[in-house]
Amino acid sequence: MRGIGIVDTTLRDGEQTAGIVFNVEEKVQIARMLDQAGVQVIEAGIPAMGDVEQEAVKAIVALDLKAQITTWNRVSLNDIKASLECGVKHVHISAPVSDLHIQYKLGKSRQWVLESLSRAVSFALDHGCQVSVGAEDASRADQGFLIQFAQLAEAQGATRLRLADTVGIMDPFVACEFTALVAKKVGLDLEIHTHNDFGMATANTLGAIRGGARWASTTVNGIGERAGNTSLEELVIALHCLYHLETGIRPGYFKPLCQYVARATRRQLPDNKLELLTHYEERGKGISWSG
Repeated sequence: MRGIGIVDTTLRDGEQTAGIVFNVEEKVQIARMLDQAGVQVIEAGIPAMGDVEQEAVKAIVALDLKAQITTWNRVSLNDIKASLECGVKHVHISAPVSDLHIQYKLGKSRQWVLESLSRAVSFALDHGCQVSVGAEDASRADQGFLIQFAQLAEAQGATRLRLADTVGIMDPFVACEFTALVAKKVGLDLEIHTHNDFGMATANTLGAIRGGARWASTTVNGIGERAGNTSLEELVIALHCLYHLETGIRPGYFKPLCQYVARATRRQLPDNKLELLTHYEERGKGISWSG
């Protein structure tokens, strides 16, 4: 029996859904509701995007929630400075690790990625932050370089490594084997971040957890870039009912949370999901799933 932590990225990757833009009030309310549901880590946004995003992150930090509030940053000192100005104490620093992204997205080299990661993590740690590191497009990366990247993050003092299936190409069996391979080489807690391009985001997250991931990245209602991300509510229910794994999440809060996000995104909840959420709401908001 081991616990699974949730890193919810509704306010970051969820907002990358085409046509979805949350205002500050909506972001603050979603953060409150995620915290009420027991989510451990809330990825509140990308402060480097500008003033409106920074206003929202500052407002969320000011709530003084139980959840850890983190922000998403590139391997850029300016990104991290923008996050620090928002008052966060936890930052997520992300860099591409596949040669496709390194060459064609960044126009850089593997060495540049490693040097930039080292500099960014050191800068954040020197300013009193806890740091998690993201390996973008990890599912298409050269395994040797991915391990080198991960081991550097560990040596620099990061606390968690996010393995991102950025374009949603894994299946549950691959996700399990892939995560197990990294777990053998790296001592960091592993977080799995999947996309739903082939309809397997939640299944791939379950596969990665079987392979050794201790954290899962989710969004409410599975919203997110392109086909979306792993659904918070589906994953937590599956973890409890199928694997009896502890999450600390209170499922009775899912219905109002999912309904609020549905209204904010103008995307109606399917009737069958609404019925399931109603069932767990009736079981009581005070109940947490602890295996």
